[in-house]
Amino acid sequence: MPLALDVAIEVAKLNGVCIHPIEMRRQDIVTGREETFDIPCGATQEAKCPPCAKRNRYLRMAQCREGWHLEAEPVTEPDPATEDQRWLIEFRADVQAKRDAAERDGMSEEVADWDAAIQAIDAEINQAGMRGTVLGGRTAPKRSRSTRRRQDAPDLPRRAMRNTTLGRAFTGTDGKVFRPSLFITLTLPSYGRIRSGQGVPVDPASYDYRRAARDALHFSKLVDRFVQNLRRVAGYDVQYFATVEPQKRLAPHLHMAIRGTLPRAEVKAIATATYHQVWWPAADEVRFEGEHLPVWTPRAELPDNGTYPDGQAGDYLDPATGELLPTWDEALDQLDQDDDAEPLHVIRFGDQTDVQGVLAGTPDADQCIRYLSKYLTKSLGDTIDTDDPARRGHAARLVEALRYEPCSPSCPNWLRYGVQPKGAKPGMAPGRCRGKAHKPEHLGYAGRRVLVSRKWSNKTLAEHKADRRAWVLNALGLAGDPAENDPHRYVWKPVSTKDPTRTPLAKRLLRGVANRQRTRLRLLELEARAEGAPEPDLSAVPVLEGAA
Repeated sequence: MPLALDVAIEVAKLNGVCIHPIEMRRQDIVTGREETFDIPCGATQEAKCPPCAKRNRYLRMAQCREGWHLEAEPVTEPDPATEDQRWLIEFRADVQAKRDAAERDGMSEEVADWDAAIQAIDAEINQAGMRGTVLGGRTAPKRSRSTRRRQDAPDLPRRAMRNTTLGRAFTGTDGKVFRPSLFITLTLPSYGRIRSGQGVPVDPASYDYRRAARDALHFSKLVDRFVQNLRRVAGYDVQYFATVEPQKRLAPHLHMAIRGTLPRAEVKAIATATYHQVWWPAADEVRFEGEHLPVWTPRAELPDNGTYPDGQAGDYLDPATGELLPTWDEALDQLDQDDDAEPLHVIRFGDQTDVQGVLAGTPDADQCIRYLSKYLTKSLGDTIDTDDPARRGHAARLVEALRYEPCSPSCPNWLRYGVQPKGAKPGMAPGRCRGKAHKPEHLGYAGRRVLVSRKWSNKTLAEHKADRRAWVLNALGLAGDPAENDPHRYVWKPVSTKDPTRTPLAKRLLRGVANRQRTRLRLLELEARAEGAPEPDLSAVPVLEGAA
């Protein structure tokens, strides 16, 4: 016989109720009343919470649909600064001046105190509704390299940029205006022959797993280059909605909806000419492995300001010779001084580039949107969870190739190749990087699964959620209720798992199912009233307070 709690969880899934709700306590600062509410966990993976993952998928579909075929420019002008925001910036300027004066006078302790105060003020600036920081995101000088294109990459045409995000419009013979858009699929090149329909190599020994691993690690950078080249060739600020998912051979590939249109041959030429060079120290010769690993040694002297320029409190040295390994900055300096240096890796797209034209409001557009969001609720590693031993072996070999590949400047795997990682600290060891890219469920790709340009739909995902909430409140007749629309009226606090008054999970699931059924029937009642049909009977449906 099934357990009652398991059945309750299944019923919650069928009714779209979160199965891992977060219990929050809300206090009304006007009346002093306290209530408990269940907030959805917000998981995006179906394996964690199917209802929340499905809800997130529908949000992404709405975001894609609203921005794909816009007919007017999105509004991107920020709101004017408030009086409180201007006061915060003035206060920040005064503190910065005092901090700079203390630094000129050599008062290191006061400088540290002022830095802590500035950090707290910057946090208040963000809480007040301002993005970013006053000083900007980059404080260290950026390393620059020659932008001359590689000789093995074809040149691209470059058009004068127009200040628009809309593509070309075409007028038919009947006077109707069409704004076609594009749906593009980009893949990586081949690493060896693959068995048709199975996604496993014919000869694993000759399959280039190292190149496959490096391509997966740097795939997001290649996508950024493609967007830059696309905008240069198109001549306007191209907007896109893209998703990344694995192929059967476990290599990532990209589906991209683009606002506006370009000739198919031109898009394919852009993909062919796009590449990304990884200018990192050499990582092909193994210097330390097994028991022969670099040893950490603390630095003896501490600078007057209390911090080291590179942020390291020590260095790694060769256990046999005692020689210090070059730091990350020193390794890059050596690379810059070498005129014959070559990039560690060059990543390009493969030959299979698919370009389709799409018109707004057509079945093709709806099909493309469903295809874009098809795998958003799945993990990248779900494709290897099969009973096929050949696929499991293929995935295991790829994960093993990723194990010792450096995923970032701060990856501990650099010690394997005789270079200290950026910001090195004690306890690092090759093959033990905790980065997202090295986990089997990510298959080397550590970037975002959904890539959306800033001017796509003129809304953030939170604003799309607010639209859904506003629709429900309006349908239930609660849109004008000040108690539901005043964000400053309530104080929210999570209920601790050790709180004796915490509601058991089973009761919260039942409460959520009952409220979801009640809300659905109320919506059906309002819809029937609008159409003049008989209203459903709501007397038999219980209502339990506390489900969000």
